[in-house]
Amino acid sequence: MDDGKKQAGDFPIKPQTNDSKYIQQHLANERTYLAWVRTSITIMGVGFLITNLHFTTLTAKVIMADILARFIGLASIIVGVIALIITSITYFTKGNQISNQTFKYSKLTVIYLSFSLILIFLVFGVYYLFVWGVL
Repeated sequence: MDDGKKQAGDFPIKPQTNDSKYIQQHLANERTYLAWVRTSITIMGVGFLITNLHFTTLTAKVIMADILARFIGLASIIVGVIALIITSITYFTKGNQISNQTFKYSKLTVIYLSFSLILIFLVFGVYYLFVWGVL
């Protein structure tokens, strides 16, 4: 088929690689990764926000509320960092799985993040019970 003619734009056609066969899947994997990065940043930001609001706006000294606010802030940062690490590993794993056509959905990331957020929300609920004086 090489008759000396060049393709549009004078670029010859190159053979497809494994990655180029699944461009849409790789781009979807990248979008998912970026969504997890935003989620990780949001989780950490919520921890900073709660801690900052607690110590700048609360006038009454409630020792248990102070402890819980610090715990929520620290736990949010830890959960956000671990989620970012897990999602980075998952991104590269999924890229290889897409190229090799051996894709498996990830249970670990969803289970970890769900469990961690439920724990943080429960502590957040207890924090508000202390701040409102219910406990």
